[in-house]
Amino acid sequence: MTVTVLFGLSLAELVALAAAVVLVLARWLPPGARRPSTWAGAAALAVSAIVLAVLGIRWQLIPVLAGGAIALTSGALSLRRRRARWWLALPGSAACLALVLAGAAAAWALPRPVFPEPSGAYAVGTTVVQWTDPGRAETATSRTDDRRTVVVQLWYPARRDPAARPAWYLGRTAEEARLVARGEADYLGLPRFVLDEAARAHTRSVPDAPVAAGGGRFPVVLFSPGLGGVRTQSTAWAQELAGRGYVVAALDHPYDSAVVTLTDGRTIRTRVASTGDQAEDDRRAAGWTAVRAADLSFVLTQLGRLDRGEIPGLLTGRLDIRRAAATGHSLGGAAALQAARQDPRFAAVIDIDGFPRDPAPRPFDQPVLALTHDVKPGEEPDYLSRLTRVLQLSTATSYRLTVPGSAHLTFTDAPLFLPPLPTLVGSLSRTAGPRITAAATVAFLDTALRGEPGDLAAALSRYGHLTVL
Repeated sequence: MTVTVLFGLSLAELVALAAAVVLVLARWLPPGARRPSTWAGAAALAVSAIVLAVLGIRWQLIPVLAGGAIALTSGALSLRRRRARWWLALPGSAACLALVLAGAAAAWALPRPVFPEPSGAYAVGTTVVQWTDPGRAETATSRTDDRRTVVVQLWYPARRDPAARPAWYLGRTAEEARLVARGEADYLGLPRFVLDEAARAHTRSVPDAPVAAGGGRFPVVLFSPGLGGVRTQSTAWAQELAGRGYVVAALDHPYDSAVVTLTDGRTIRTRVASTGDQAEDDRRAAGWTAVRAADLSFVLTQLGRLDRGEIPGLLTGRLDIRRAAATGHSLGGAAALQAARQDPRFAAVIDIDGFPRDPAPRPFDQPVLALTHDVKPGEEPDYLSRLTRVLQLSTATSYRLTVPGSAHLTFTDAPLFLPPLPTLVGSLSRTAGPRITAAATVAFLDTALRGEPGDLAAALSRYGHLTVL
């Protein structure tokens, strides 16, 4: 695994970039410096290319190597004969330099995600389980015997093992990670190569690591991703919570997650699509939200069975189901709100930039933290007003926190590996979005689930514009 050192580039990639630039510019140096610069650049380019071939060449570096190779060929020929007139050589040099810089820009814009080290006292383990609800039919298929199945990834406090190999980011195996990346790219309408680096990334958690000794029973946080999202979309957030003593259970919802791989080898791709009719799309979104809310309640039941030893697993006897939060991003946030209203076992709710979809919202007792992106004047006029009405139905104190400079994807892992375009991932730094999301939600959960004293409103206000309801 390569190590990113600057601008999303590893040391070998930086050497290749510098060598290619030197080769492009060498022919414009004075005669005494031209030859040594050309051969030094050639040697550096050759060595870095060999290293990258061994480690794995990212597609973004191919233009860099190609531009350097073309410049080397042209420069070597110019050393043997009289140099061409400058106005004839300039277009070629400019084209090579543009090729090199385009590759460097692509590497910077689409880096391999590097996950922040969790700041809590625990190392982080992760495991994936699959559960089927025998009492619920799968409404997305026509088979009468098909029952609702969900895939759940758990992040939990673990024992430290510096020698352990970290988990893949997007799947249990390299093949599953590639499959999920392709499915997510297809769902978003992006070229598949855009998510190549995410598919190759590793996290800060260890697969099936032993649970941390001590700490008693851990509060649980259930997470539903956005529509078309996948269970791993907020891994940085989940790892930070696990390092602080929470167990996070993130769901893949078959047929509306981009792609779900089941234990029998089946791959289920999303069947969600916009119709272009707003009323019909709203009706469908309400239906998907209801299914997701039921999924969250089912998983909470299964976690209780896991804790009691009715289901074998690593976390038997370590889960505190009485301290459970329903959370989610986007449509998953709407599902968390609805799940809490329907299931009093949830003690708190976190809605991360989710438009409420419950067609019949009624009063509920849990406190809510709602994180919202930086909504501009005239944008989504119904969003904040409807969200506020739902939050006011809670009999407990709830909080709506708007994060300046954020966009809808700011609260996920997306800023770590997508181009830093403000309309896409917000105007914050690559790591600021995941860091703020974790810090705000931890402050809320520490109060709501652990009863820790302190001024929660003051703590949340550090991260944006807060409204207490």
